[in-house]
Amino acid sequence: MAKLDLTPLSAIDGFVGAALVDSDSGMALAKLGGGGVDLDLAASGNAEVVKSKRRVAASLKLNDTIEDILISLERQYHLIRPLERNDKLFLYVVLDRSKSNLALSRHELKNFERSLEFA
Repeated sequence: MAKLDLTPLSAIDGFVGAALVDSDSGMALAKLGGGGVDLDLAASGNAEVVKSKRRVAASLKLNDTIEDILISLERQYHLIRPLERNDKLFLYVVLDRSKSNLALSRHELKNFERSLEFA
């Protein structure tokens, strides 16, 4: 896989940091920014969130896929988006809640995912 450039995500209003994460290992394959957020630690922890939600969805026999997971904090949004073309990977984005538009951010993240090309 070619080196992945997460730079376009920094154009999202309120951008703090982002990572492309391997959901099996919890390792960040690419990172950008982060501010005070330890993206490696967040990648590992959020891989567990994705695995847990998938287990629950399977147990409930939802027969559906996760589009994204939103964690709302007082000052931040944390968006987790499993990739449609490779569900072993997910994008993780941290946004400053006071500067971001959640609906627009989700739309921009989806567009970024569509632009990804894997070798």
